[in-house]
Formats: sequence, C-alpha cells, structure tokens
Amino acid sequence: MLGAGIANFIQGPEIIIIIVILGVLIFGAKKIPELAKTFGKAKGEFEKGKIEGEKELKDFKDKEVKSD
Repeated sequence: MLGAGIANFIQGPEIIIIIVILGVLIFGAKKIPELAKTFGKAKGEFEKGKIEGEKELKDFKDKEVKSD
C-alpha cells in the first residue's frame, strides 16, 4: 500500500518538479536547454507528420467516395 500512498501524495505540479530535478541530476544543468530544444523540434516534427497523415487519410477517403 506504500505505492498507492505515494501516488496519492504526488500529483500534478509535483510530478513535473520531480522530473526536472531528476533531469538536472542525470544530464547536468548545461544539457537541459539542449534537450528541451531537441524535444521541441521532435514535437514539431511529430505534429507536422500527424497533420500530413490526417490530410492523406482525408484525401484517400474522398477518392473512395468519388469512385463509388
């Protein structure tokens, strides 16, 4: 039951603070901005790919409807 007690105690902003502290301890303070920049770029690329995939799916569905 100890795990459940900790899960109830640590919520929302506390989790973010713990992740940041662990990141600083693991990677060092100098690497954090570089990691954040890389993460931001990766997120942007993911969003672009998602939008392109949705567009292609919509185009494919439109072709299917027109061919019927």
